[in-house]
Amino acid sequence: MRIDKDLVAASATPLVLGILAEGDLYGYAILKRVGELSGGSMQWTDGMLYPLLHRLERFGYVNATWGTSDAGRRRKHYAITQTGREALAERQQQWTVVADALRQVWHASPTPPAVTEGWA
Repeated sequence: MRIDKDLVAASATPLVLGILAEGDLYGYAILKRVGELSGGSMQWTDGMLYPLLHRLERFGYVNATWGTSDAGRRRKHYAITQTGREALAERQQQWTVVADALRQVWHASPTPPAVTEGWA
């Protein structure tokens, strides 16, 4: 299944902050975790993740530190800050409102017909 880029963009910040709330990670591990959480439906690229991480760092939501992997390779590790945890809590509240509204609309409306190839 292809997930619309607008939906991916809207969910990227709370998803990354939520992942980092579980513990510090380096970029590739974040990419793998996104794939795991989505059952493989969301396959982010470096070109999407690293600009987001840099933006989150500028906002003060994450800190980045250089470390060394078990193989001796330098990696940048990302950790959520207190400001990031506060932003995550706010985003969780916002997503709860949106998800509840969608759930109500979808349960009140008849199921739409399946999308035919070529329609979007």
